[in-house]
Amino acid sequence: MTSKLPKQSQLSGTNLERAGDHNQRVTLHAIRVNGPITRAELAVITGLTAPAIANITKRLLADNLIKEAGRRRGGRGQPATKLVIDPDSGFSIGLNVDRDHVTMVLLDFEGRVRARVSREVAFALPREVEQFFRKSVDKLLAKVDIARGRLVGIGVALPDDMPRAALPQQPADYGIWATTDVPALLRGALPVPVFIENDAAAATMGEMQFGLGKKHQTFFYILITAALGGSLVIDGNHFRGATGRSGELGLLRGRDATGIERQIQNIVSLSALYSRLAAQGITVSEPAELTSLGDKGKAIVSAWIEAAVDTLLDPIVSINCLVNPEVILIGGRLPAAIVDQLATRLNQRLAAFAALIPATARVSRAALSDDAPAVGAAILPFSDRLLPTRTALMKVHAH
Repeated sequence: MTSKLPKQSQLSGTNLERAGDHNQRVTLHAIRVNGPITRAELAVITGLTAPAIANITKRLLADNLIKEAGRRRGGRGQPATKLVIDPDSGFSIGLNVDRDHVTMVLLDFEGRVRARVSREVAFALPREVEQFFRKSVDKLLAKVDIARGRLVGIGVALPDDMPRAALPQQPADYGIWATTDVPALLRGALPVPVFIENDAAAATMGEMQFGLGKKHQTFFYILITAALGGSLVIDGNHFRGATGRSGELGLLRGRDATGIERQIQNIVSLSALYSRLAAQGITVSEPAELTSLGDKGKAIVSAWIEAAVDTLLDPIVSINCLVNPEVILIGGRLPAAIVDQLATRLNQRLAAFAALIPATARVSRAALSDDAPAVGAAILPFSDRLLPTRTALMKVHAH
């Protein structure tokens, strides 16, 4: 029986001594990506022997991490049993703290958001985030009748250098985030492991697990929120760089419409778009309102899209030359229709470079919704305990 397996699923097990945990992680991930799947197909994907797969899946079944889902017919002999992830085997909370909102999701092991809560708040301070978390966590769990004891952990996605972006209306006391112990802030409300990640990196991890990252092995991710972030995936691995700061797109310099040189996150961001609208007497309090603007507002959004394209064009050409990605994805809190317009205009402008540089990757909207950083953050506790990474054979410590 021949099975066509997606490129993403070609994970390799290892026969190194004492690497059983790694092999189990690889097998579990292969089931997540390809299930329902048979043991024979798992052996092909992972490169592990049939007896090894039999032993690993036996342990996974005993631990209730996977379950049987019927039998696959069509071959000779007895139909092969298919295996899938057990979505109820564990749950995690993902918290995204940004300069214009705080969002929390409850994620099951299959990657489905069981419940969410979000609050639009400008430059929330640590105490506000703690209060939001305390008030929301039990309500979130109660919505889907899940006990606290079933939580694996908390993942938190927040921008690097939050106080240093110097966005419009940023209060002077916002600098307190630089010295805030975020894990301690949350553990007081929920005593489980806490994992911290940059918001763009978290969104990228979410896209790798549940979005277009299952199709593309090398891509650049652009996150448009109150500011602007970026993240890079190479050969299926999130690439952090020498000091963990790769992909810092928003810190690049560009010139705005007046010719003043600024960080490009002050040109390409929701903050910049809101400021353009406010200058013309149009107040927008959340991204969803961008889809119901009148003609005047729509014209301002269109002008912002052109300014964003002008600003992003050179960096994207550089990304194409330096990284050679398969695709460039745009995610974040912009409504899908606006992201599609932005991607379309970027692709049109990039066409002029087709004969000048070796390759131009298509720009597309990321698959996940505006909750991508929170979803990606919620994956972190699962990744630490159960999923394969480049450092799966190393001891990783949570906060």
